[in-house]
Amino acid sequence: MDTLQAIFTRRSVRTFSERQISSEDIHTILRAGMSGPTCVNARQWSFIVVTAREKLSQMAKANGKPADPLKNAAMGILVCGDLNRAFPPAPDYWVVDGAIAAQNMTLAARALGIGSVWLGTWPQMDRVERQRELFGLPEDIVPHSILAFGYPAEADDEERDLFEADRVHYAEW
Repeated sequence: MDTLQAIFTRRSVRTFSERQISSEDIHTILRAGMSGPTCVNARQWSFIVVTAREKLSQMAKANGKPADPLKNAAMGILVCGDLNRAFPPAPDYWVVDGAIAAQNMTLAARALGIGSVWLGTWPQMDRVERQRELFGLPEDIVPHSILAFGYPAEADDEERDLFEADRVHYAEW
């Protein structure tokens, strides 16, 4: 699948089949996440990969009802910001860098035929603290978001055009 096809056919998948994800595909997804641009190349993220059903359920509970797709996912990835690697003049770029990594991972998954859904954690501090506690994270590692992955229960390869011309301005407002 080429890049544009992956972008235009990507969906938030919330229901997954029982099929597991190979370790090679997990590696490819993580590699894609680490291939995005970051502020001054700080690479200020870390990832926790979870495949155990019980831990996925605990992650879902800690993040609230919108995270229920984790309960039937083959894998979850907790995207975290690593404040030790943050750019000192503007340390909050970790948030943007985490989002870029997450987007790359969802697109890589799509290209591999694997579905995904992005589940927000930060800046909802109750979710951040529950994930931090669940994983025993140190204070300098901040939960950003969770990605649930699995093979879609239903295929949907239709290309969507979400372009909105009234949202685009050229040279001035």
